Amino acid sequence: MKQILLIFALFFSACSVKNYEHTQTKIITIKSPKIKFSDAGYLRNSGDTIELELFVAGKSIEKITLNHMVCTSEGCMSKSGFNKDYLHSAYPDDTMQNMLLSRAIYDGINLSKTDDGFEQSIKDERVDIIYRVDSHGVFFKDRANGIIFKIKDLDE
Repeated sequence: MKQILLIFALFFSACSVKNYEHTQTKIITIKSPKIKFSDAGYLRNSGDTIELELFVAGKSIEKITLNHMVCTSEGCMSKSGFNKDYLHSAYPDDTMQNMLLSRAIYDGINLSKTDDGFEQSIKDERVDIIYRVDSHGVFFKDRANGIIFKIKDLDE
């Protein structure tokens, strides 16, 4: 019985990091098969652990926590499971985490530096992605799958 409780506690504590080093208020826009959202949100991170909390009219409606797993209000899942359910199964496991941290996606393929950031264009039989990171924020658009993800500072 103690072993079951220990396993239960470890599984449900996988996404329970609460001490974040950085908290930023952002305008978040997400259009995907499972999420349609455009409003304010908090982006918190500490190392590679990230929490995205989405608000509508000042009320928290969703919290997505990423570390070795992805946890949402529906429970925890693998990164590939999150991509399959919320984004697209063709995306590498670290795509969402890299977008939230303003890092290159797809291992930096087709990356070109700009004056204040970088751009990537990724096109194959499953995706048609334009990804841009600059001083204004993050912009991700997959034309093939109708997915849009934008993050910008609240004061812009």
